[in-house]
Amino acid sequence: MLGILGRHQRTCDGVSRRHLLQAGGAGLLGLNLPQLLAAESAQPFQNARAKHVIFLFLFGGPAQHETFDMKPEATESIRGPFKPIACRTPGLLISEHLPKTAQITDKLTVIRTMSHSFNDHSGGGHYIQTGHRWHLPIGGGFNVTPKDWPSIGSVVEYLTQRRSELAKDMPSYVVVPNFLGRLQEYRVQLRRPGETGGWLGRGFDPVNTRIEKRDSSDNPYWRDCTNEELDFQIEGLVSHEALTLDRMTRRSSLLDQFDAGVNQISASSIQAYDQFQQRALSLVSSPRTREALDLSREPDKLRDAYGRHLFGQSTLMARRLIEAGSRFVTVHYDCVDGYSWDSHRNSDDVKKNLLPTMDSALSTLLIDLDDRGLLDETLVVCMGEMGRTPKANSSWGRNHWSTLFPAVLAGAGIQRGGLFGESDRDAAYAVTPPVRPEDLAATIYHALGIDPELRVPDPQGRPTHVIDDGTPLMDLFA
Repeated sequence: MLGILGRHQRTCDGVSRRHLLQAGGAGLLGLNLPQLLAAESAQPFQNARAKHVIFLFLFGGPAQHETFDMKPEATESIRGPFKPIACRTPGLLISEHLPKTAQITDKLTVIRTMSHSFNDHSGGGHYIQTGHRWHLPIGGGFNVTPKDWPSIGSVVEYLTQRRSELAKDMPSYVVVPNFLGRLQEYRVQLRRPGETGGWLGRGFDPVNTRIEKRDSSDNPYWRDCTNEELDFQIEGLVSHEALTLDRMTRRSSLLDQFDAGVNQISASSIQAYDQFQQRALSLVSSPRTREALDLSREPDKLRDAYGRHLFGQSTLMARRLIEAGSRFVTVHYDCVDGYSWDSHRNSDDVKKNLLPTMDSALSTLLIDLDDRGLLDETLVVCMGEMGRTPKANSSWGRNHWSTLFPAVLAGAGIQRGGLFGESDRDAAYAVTPPVRPEDLAATIYHALGIDPELRVPDPQGRPTHVIDDGTPLMDLFA
């Protein structure tokens, strides 16, 4: 959704100066006045390692055994059907079906010990993208709720909006190619939790693009897509070709007349709605936005390298968006057939479709960023929300296993050719201390120059930490 919720007379961490003084005088939540005034003066994005983040989210849970933590010495029922191949990182056992990534592992670090206890897709996706456990129990829901925690990208959007000198005609937080769940075949329309503004407010949701399927059986992640299909329109708006300034002006005039007659709507709601309209107008009238969403400006050779499939072209779109000024871009590799990365059935799709498309997109992105001088200022994260069980079924399908899974990080000072953490002989448990979603979130915040101790206002206006008990992984950085 597009929209900005205004909060006047508030400090950079979201608490009004009056409330700061009141809280300081009362010793609210154990904070004293000097601490609160220090919080007021804190400036996000200062001394940041990363100016941008590209988050490649492989929803469904890639198996550690088939990607970045292979166990060729494990028993036959565990090691899997794939073999490791040579790469540029000593000690890294990477899948033979990631040959392009194997050639550039000297640009990235693999965390082998991601772990959490929310063994569920929706809850795991929320946990990874926010750094907070979902408020619903495992199996208790699938869709976003107003009580969700704000995503890391939404916090970035909030902080950017708070600083007027950062205002621009590009959104800070964008999700491509669709909101998570939009293409999933399910009994109800899904929007999976974790990527929204949650209780921080809908004004800090990402700007979503929209890509359609050809029909119910289509999977655009696994085939070449035409230029006409890859139009990356903004969700909730008609195409920018049809949405002329004259049409938007006339539409705004009608809305102004309507708003004038609805006295029962609160002033704050009207203000938020006005800002929504202003944001929409600025986006569709911005040459920078229109150019960023136009993939035809890229050379055919580079588009071929990323892969003409939906994930490859969406990853290229993410690079275009950060070049144009967006700060946080999430690229979803979503489930379309009901399984995809959620590979319960077998490893055939993993071998033929999933690993090759991820391989071309991730490897080309890191090379492209490096060639453009952008890798040093862009943090790239590539991961799923869980891993897969060590023991597979007879057709090499694996079930959910959030106890251990890998993550790939690169850029923004992350060590090149690094390995972080060690798993046991079956890739079932971490031998070294596991990395929690809280720690990953704290690391991303740290890279962006955002203090993980920062507080933002909850729905009651109370200062709330953006992350609880998370420790930045400083050893990841060179």
